Amino acid sequence: MINTWYIIAQILGVITIGFEFASYQIKDKTKYFLITGIGSFFWMLMFFAIGVSTGMGTQLSLIVAAIYSTIRNIVFWRIFSKNTPESKEAGLNFLLAMIVIAIVAGVFTVLNAPEQVRWLHILGLVVALGFVIGQYLPGVHYVRIAVVFYAIVVMLTQTPINILYGDFRWNIMGILIETAKIASVVIFYVRYSSQPKQAQLVFAKP
Repeated sequence: MINTWYIIAQILGVITIGFEFASYQIKDKTKYFLITGIGSFFWMLMFFAIGVSTGMGTQLSLIVAAIYSTIRNIVFWRIFSKNTPESKEAGLNFLLAMIVIAIVAGVFTVLNAPEQVRWLHILGLVVALGFVIGQYLPGVHYVRIAVVFYAIVVMLTQTPINILYGDFRWNIMGILIETAKIASVVIFYVRYSSQPKQAQLVFAKP
């Protein structure tokens, strides 16, 4: 029987889909960070709800990743919106700090993940680091290539591969969120396929 927390998770997932899909259609980098930061907040709430429903231990690394993503994106939004030499230096320093935090938090969550799926959380840590770096790098390609790989790994965690303890329910909404990211990237490239230089310039590093 589906419990209330699982239903709440799906509602939060619908909200997340809207923000996540919109973020990869945005040409301005500061607006991208703001929208994806808001999306990450609802993403975190969804993982918390599904964790209450199926077991918090299986969702812990994803909750940590979503909190980390929310903070990172909002701070980058403020840094990139200033567009000054000082903000560029602050952005680089913040990026390095985020990488260190990601490694420490990632190792902790991997060690606390169920042994049967620890390999999946290790892979998630690797692709998550690639995505963080890709977000900061100039141009449109790095972040979009990185998010496709990250979305695929996160998608796997929302299947019975990771939902253990006798509850083999699929988190369909979690899968749809990651699918929306991949679809948004595809649509972005289709939109600018005839004008690749325009897409590249509008998403340049400050």
